[in-house]
Amino acid sequence: MRQPDIEIYLREDHLPALLDWLASLGQLQQTSTSGRASLELDGVRIPVLIVRKAAGKWASIWFDSDRTPWATDADCARAVFAAIGQEVRCSVGGWSEDDGEDDADRWLKVNAEGENEFIWAMQR
Repeated sequence: MRQPDIEIYLREDHLPALLDWLASLGQLQQTSTSGRASLELDGVRIPVLIVRKAAGKWASIWFDSDRTPWATDADCARAVFAAIGQEVRCSVGGWSEDDGEDDADRWLKVNAEGENEFIWAMQR
C-alpha cells in the first residue's frame, strides 16, 4: 500500500551524496538556509524537508507527497542505500500517534548487512 508521504533518516555527513543522487533523478531546487527543497520528477513537484540533527547525527528527509517513485519508506531506504551505499533508516511501516508508543521505536535499517529491524528510542 502506498504511503501518503515518505520519511527516511541518513547520517548528516552523507547528505551531499543524497542530494547529488536526487539531482540526478530530476530537477532539485534547494533553499539553502531552511532545509526545504523541491524535487520535480516527470512533471510532478515533490516538497522535500531536511531536518538536520533530527536524531543526534541523523537527519530526517521527508518527501511530502504520495507521488514519489517509492510506495513506502522502506522502498525509498532501499533505493537510497543502493545509490549511495550508506546506511538508511526508516520506520518499519506507517505509524501514527493512534497506534500507540510501543511501535514508535521499531525501525528498519538498510545497510551492507541487509535489512534489519531494531529499536531506536529517539527523544520525542
